[in-house]
Amino acid sequence: MIKNYIVDSTYDNMRLDRWLRNKIGNIPQSLIEKFLRSGKIKINKKKVKSSFKVKTNDKIVIFNLNFKENIIQKKKRFNPSNEIIKSNEDLVIDDNENFIVLNKSAGISVQGGTKSKKNLVDIFSKSKIFQDSKPYSVHRLDKDTSGVFIMAKNRETAQLLTSLFRLRKVHKTYLAICNGEVETDSGEWIDDLIRYDNGKKIVEKAKTIFKVLDKNSSSSLLEMKPITGRKHQLRKQLFNIGHSIYGDKKYRSSISTKGINKELMLHSYQIRFMINKKKYTYKALLPDYFKRLLKVKRLNFSSLK
Repeated sequence: MIKNYIVDSTYDNMRLDRWLRNKIGNIPQSLIEKFLRSGKIKINKKKVKSSFKVKTNDKIVIFNLNFKENIIQKKKRFNPSNEIIKSNEDLVIDDNENFIVLNKSAGISVQGGTKSKKNLVDIFSKSKIFQDSKPYSVHRLDKDTSGVFIMAKNRETAQLLTSLFRLRKVHKTYLAICNGEVETDSGEWIDDLIRYDNGKKIVEKAKTIFKVLDKNSSSSLLEMKPITGRKHQLRKQLFNIGHSIYGDKKYRSSISTKGINKELMLHSYQIRFMINKKKYTYKALLPDYFKRLLKVKRLNFSSLK
C-alpha cells in the first residue's frame, strides 16, 4: 500500500523525522533512517535525510510500509538517561555546527544546581549530537516550562549567545494560560520583584510587554515578551496581578486551580536573534496538554498550532 501526503502550512519548515512522528506515530529514529536510505520514503520523488526541512505543498510518498510490523520489541535494561535523551532528541528544531535548538519538554532542568538529579546539559553530553563537542547552556528556562531552548556546541558560540542574551538582543515570546479574565488587552508590566540570596533581600526591576490573545470569564491566553530576564519573572508578574498561570504551584492566586492540570501552562513559543547579519527565528509547537486545556477553556489558538 502506497500512502501519499501533501505538507500543509502547519508543518512548514519542520524536520522530516518530526513530521513523520506527528503524522504517523512514535516511530523509532533507526527505522526512519533505514527507510529513508532505502528510498521507501521520498519527498518530491527524491531521497532525503531525516533532517530535511519540509515545506508547504511538498509531496511525501511512503512505499508499502507497516511501521508496527517493523518495530521489534527487545528486552533491555531501562536507562532513564537514555530515555530522556531520546525524548528530547525527537524534539530537535535545528541542529547545526554551532548550536542546537530544542522544543524542551516540561519537567526537566536545563543544567545542574537544582534539586533535579538529571538535567539537559549533563544528559546531552552523552548524546550522539555532541559526540565531537560538548553542550553549553547559554540561557535559562524553568524546569516546568516547555519550549524553545538553545545549547551551544563550542565555547566561542556559547560566549557569543550569552552576550546576546545579556545585551537583550535575543527576543523571546512566551505563551501562558492563566486563571481569570485579564482586563487590559495589551500593555507593559513594570515591577520591582523581590528575591532573597542567603537571607539578603534583593529588589530587581522587571519589564514585560504583553498581549491578550483570547479570554473569557474564567481564563486568558497571553502572549508575553520579557524585556528583562529575572528569575520566574512572568510567573511572578501574573501572580502579582491576580492571574496566576495554571499549574503553577509556587505562585498561585487565591482561586484554586487544583484538579485542572499538573503541568505548568507556560511555553517558550518563539526566539529571534541575529548573528553576523543573519536572522534566526525558531518556534516550538505547543505541547498536547497545553492545547487540550485551551480547548477545555474555550480559548482560540488557531493561529498558534
